[in-house]
Amino acid sequence: MKPDSLAKAAALKKPDRTKTYLTVIILILLLWGSAYKTDATLTSLITGTPEMGKLIVEMFPPDWSYFDVIWKPMLETIQMAVIGTTLGAILAIPISLFAARNVTKSPLLYYPARFILNLVRTIPDLLFAAVFVAIFGLGPFAGVLALMFFSFGLISKLAYESIEAIDPGPLEAMTAVGANKLQWIHFGVIPQVMASFTAYLLYTFEVNVRAAAVLGLVGAGGIGLYLDRSMGQLRYDRTCLIILVTLAIVLIIDYASTKIRERLL
Repeated sequence: MKPDSLAKAAALKKPDRTKTYLTVIILILLLWGSAYKTDATLTSLITGTPEMGKLIVEMFPPDWSYFDVIWKPMLETIQMAVIGTTLGAILAIPISLFAARNVTKSPLLYYPARFILNLVRTIPDLLFAAVFVAIFGLGPFAGVLALMFFSFGLISKLAYESIEAIDPGPLEAMTAVGANKLQWIHFGVIPQVMASFTAYLLYTFEVNVRAAAVLGLVGAGGIGLYLDRSMGQLRYDRTCLIILVTLAIVLIIDYASTKIRERLL
């Protein structure tokens, strides 16, 4: 058989799918084992569906008169998200520069920076809120601090990954002409990541509006306190109104953020 024929035959030979089959089997076993241990069965879902239907029936029509009570705490929720996101973004700028290997060459700097980010992202925002409520007492201040740390961890992670993906050409050119570190960052790094950083900031703000609505469940202020109260009183019509108002605000913020990101990117 000619060498060309052997090459064609090798090319036409089907690839070995053993690894693919083993991967699928392992994933199915993991899924089945997780469902078994957590009692997440299709039977439980079918059994609980009628109760879900009853709850939805009790939620409608919403108690529109309750809007006079919730508009101030809803505004407080948005204010918490604004302050927490802004402070978190400010703190994220230096730590993201320290965590990026192409900016910070020393392992003594970027490894501790990444450890701090991993530690912050490990703690859920609800746990942050519960801790700050225990320290500072009930109120929106604890919620602002919780959202600040959450925003700090999220934005820093996304920002330093964007910094590591920038074009190294301008940085090398600036190094060649003798630019110092601050000039290197100001003229070579920031212009390349500013649009992405702003997009991350807007995305985090959207997430924080939703998160701030829940932080009140642990006493961190905002609309979450009224959400918890209405559910505890079995006033699901008021719960429905809170959900609808929160949805409307989130949709408005999402639309505005999308338009801003389109202009930037």
